[in-house]
Amino acid sequence: MEKKNAWKKYKEEDLKKLNDLCDDYKRFLTVAKTERESANEIIKRAEEKGYQDLEKYISEGRRILPGDKIYVNNKGKAVALFNIGKEPITNGMNILGAHIDSPRIDLKANPLYESEGFAYFDTHYYGGIKKYQWVTLPLALHGVVVKKDGTKIDINIGEKEDDPVFGITDLLPHLAGEQMKKESAKLIEGENLDIIIGNKPLSNNSEEKNDEKEEIKTNILNILKEQYDITEDDFLSAEIEAVPAGKARDFGLDRSMIMAYGQDDRVCAYTSLEAFLQIEDTMKTLSCILVDKEEIGSVGATGMESHFFDNAIAEICALMGNDSSLAVRRVLNHSKMLSSDVNAAYDPLYKSVMDKRNSSQFGHGLVFCKYTGARGKSGSNDANAEYIAELRKIMDEENIAFQISELGKVDAGGGGTIAYILANYNVEVIDCGVGVLSMHAPWEVTSKSDIYEAYRGYIAFLQNA
Repeated sequence: MEKKNAWKKYKEEDLKKLNDLCDDYKRFLTVAKTERESANEIIKRAEEKGYQDLEKYISEGRRILPGDKIYVNNKGKAVALFNIGKEPITNGMNILGAHIDSPRIDLKANPLYESEGFAYFDTHYYGGIKKYQWVTLPLALHGVVVKKDGTKIDINIGEKEDDPVFGITDLLPHLAGEQMKKESAKLIEGENLDIIIGNKPLSNNSEEKNDEKEEIKTNILNILKEQYDITEDDFLSAEIEAVPAGKARDFGLDRSMIMAYGQDDRVCAYTSLEAFLQIEDTMKTLSCILVDKEEIGSVGATGMESHFFDNAIAEICALMGNDSSLAVRRVLNHSKMLSSDVNAAYDPLYKSVMDKRNSSQFGHGLVFCKYTGARGKSGSNDANAEYIAELRKIMDEENIAFQISELGKVDAGGGGTIAYILANYNVEVIDCGVGVLSMHAPWEVTSKSDIYEAYRGYIAFLQNA
């Protein structure tokens, strides 16, 4: 089946909307590089549109009515939004779901050490990465430090023009003969992804005595105490992530693409959020869930495997006068969902692992993926043909450019999303997102037209499914 390039259908007014959306998307990516920062930005944007915290309803004993707009903040790392419709909520919801965590490098609990003239942060990488891609890059540190008294200190170092940046060194090619004989997976070992943070010892004028002679580490601790009121013990209750430093940028001479860190899966989180917030009145209740921990299996209290979403639905049902577990089951049983996650776009330089007829093409629009998983569809959600037919009809009626894709060739590998988790509740669900080049690399690339079509497609789904 021939796939049409979405760029060819745009008129001048379409291009303006596309560029306005993508400019805002770049701003979102630049300020939301971690799951905490993403959750903060999501809640900020939701509140500007009139959404209120579910906890406020609960504490005030307020009844939830059609037209109410509600958000749930799950530990500052995941957010669920609800736009309450005029129909009974037990008729089901139209749901968009994406994740807001991305592959990165985390600091260990006892990260700071000195070794032969350098101060380092010891690290443990998060998610699926090619470790060799993370060396010799300017890195920024983002996260929080929580002191014993509950004081929370936000960390963001490396993004401002006058901030220092950090990095992981690599061996010069002149001496890398043995290193270059290694398999790429072992070219850089995980324990060698430690970040240099200093090289300067204590000043000769310092009156501080250090019996262990770790003067470089001590100097770093002095800086941390002076500038951030952080002691070495405070790292025990810290979550600090190293991510590529720098802003999201236009990519290509024609500015048709965007290069940025964390587009898996913030390209889908952003478009889902913005589509969701555009809708005011609705007959059917709508929901948008933006979760953490997908890159490591959707585990933990802030991942999709937790019960925070169905717990939120239970609270809403109770405040609507239907306090029963059966009501929650009926809501989910009658719901439909787009599991908004990225897809591996066809890359002509790596065609050996791609099935071109069944791969997503840059600039050809929103991507539906009937099944993910690995090899024999293991671990996937396999969407029903009836549901796909319904979605095809919606997209065609709204003139949305879309395509259907697999992740790559059979037996070439595979991956998963949050789709199967919602399917466990009998939700009708399919993966649906944006094609990405260099997925899971520090800098990923997307097409502006695909971003725009995803946004339009999500609106069409919410209003018509």
